[in-house]
Amino acid sequence: MSGLTHFDAQGQAHMVDVAAKPATHRVAVARGRIEMLAATLALIQSGTARKGDVLGIARIAGIQGAKRTSDLIPLCHPIPLTRVAVEFEVQPAQGDGPGAVTCTATAETVGPTGVEMEALTAVNVALLTIYDMCKAVDRGMTIAEVKLLEKHGGKSGSYVAP
Repeated sequence: MSGLTHFDAQGQAHMVDVAAKPATHRVAVARGRIEMLAATLALIQSGTARKGDVLGIARIAGIQGAKRTSDLIPLCHPIPLTRVAVEFEVQPAQGDGPGAVTCTATAETVGPTGVEMEALTAVNVALLTIYDMCKAVDRGMTIAEVKLLEKHGGKSGSYVAP
């Protein structure tokens, strides 16, 4: 199990001990997208979806998801987030293709462990909220390309996705 920090020498899962790690400013940015019918995207953009302001509610859900990451991912530390930002970009349908909404989440903390999982959770929860709010008109929506774009801070330094 060499290299996997969530396993002890006997191969048992455990929460990593971060007590000796210094508190540093840490930032992570994640992104994902949800593809949908052009008509569904039009509902979102017009604000006429039956359940209300889809992107506004998805933004709050993403922020809440980041705050609840340690409740959802068993070995994540609860960390004091200093900032969570969730942004959306709408990509209109091209020809007969689907429309899409891209979600980018940024999470920040000052602490002994990173915020990658919080940023990734924010993206997933925001996209799932869009699905939930629009599923009555489009059950074929697809969530895709969720990934970490970058992270900064801590002993391992920076990572920027190629």
